[in-house]
Amino acid sequence: MELLYELAKTGLETIGDVLPIVAIIFGFQLLVLRQRIPNLKSVLIGFVYVLIGLTLFLVGLEEALFPLGRHMAVQLTDPAFIERTTAAVGSALQWDDYKWVYLFAAAIGFATTIAEPALIAVAIKAQQVSGGAITIWGLRVAVAIGVAIGIALGTFRIVTGTPLHYYIIAGYIIVVIQTVFAPRMIIALAYDSGGVTTSTVTVPLVTALGLGLASTIPGRSALLDGFGLIAFASLFPIMAVMGYAQLGEWWQRRIMKKQWKDKTENQGGSD
Repeated sequence: MELLYELAKTGLETIGDVLPIVAIIFGFQLLVLRQRIPNLKSVLIGFVYVLIGLTLFLVGLEEALFPLGRHMAVQLTDPAFIERTTAAVGSALQWDDYKWVYLFAAAIGFATTIAEPALIAVAIKAQQVSGGAITIWGLRVAVAIGVAIGIALGTFRIVTGTPLHYYIIAGYIIVVIQTVFAPRMIIALAYDSGGVTTSTVTVPLVTALGLGLASTIPGRSALLDGFGLIAFASLFPIMAVMGYAQLGEWWQRRIMKKQWKDKTENQGGSD
C-alpha cells in the first residue's frame, strides 16, 4: 500500500510538471501556427507513456538509486573498512586512505555515462553528420573517461575539503586553452558532451554519492561539500572529447608523415 501511495503521489506531481509543457506545445500549434495537431491520438498516447515512465523513474530513484549511492558512500568511508584495507589503524585518516572511494567514484562515473541514453543519442547523430569521422563508441568512451576522472577528482575534493571554485576555475582555463588548439569540428560537440552526461542515469547516483560522502566524512557539510560533483561530471568530458580529437589528429599527422617519409625513401632508392 505504501508503494501504491507513493506511485499515486508522484504521478499527480508529474502531471503538474508536464502540463505546462503540454499547454505551450498545444498553444503554439493551435493559436500561433493555427494548424491541427497531426496524429493527435498518437501524441496523446505518447504523453501518457511519458507520465507513466517519469512516475516510475522518479519512484525508482527514491527507492533504489539514491539509497544505493548513500549506502555505498557510508560503507566505503566506514573507519572499520578503511582500517581493514589500509595501515591507518588507530591514527587519523588521511586523504590517501580513501582510495577505494576514488576507485568506486571513477568506476560508477564511467559505467553510468556509458549507459546514458542522452549520450547515446548524441553519439549516433555525431557519427551520422560527421560521415563516420566521429564514431559512436569513440565518443561514448571519451566522454565516460572524462566523467570518471571528474567524479574521482570531485570525491577527492570532498575528502580533502578544498574549495570547489579552485577546481572549476582551473578546469575552464584548460578548456579555453584546448579550444584554441582543438579541431574546429569537435569544439561544439565537446561542449555539448559536457551537458548530456548530466542526465537521467548519472545524476541520481553521483548526487547521492556526494551527499553520502559529505555526511559521513568528519568535518564536512552535506550542503557545502556534498554538492558540486555534477559540475565535475559536466566539465571534464569537454576536456576529454577535445583531447580525444587532438590525439586523433596528432595520430593522423604521424601516419601521414611516416607514409611521406617511406615514399621519399623509396623514390630515393629507385633513383
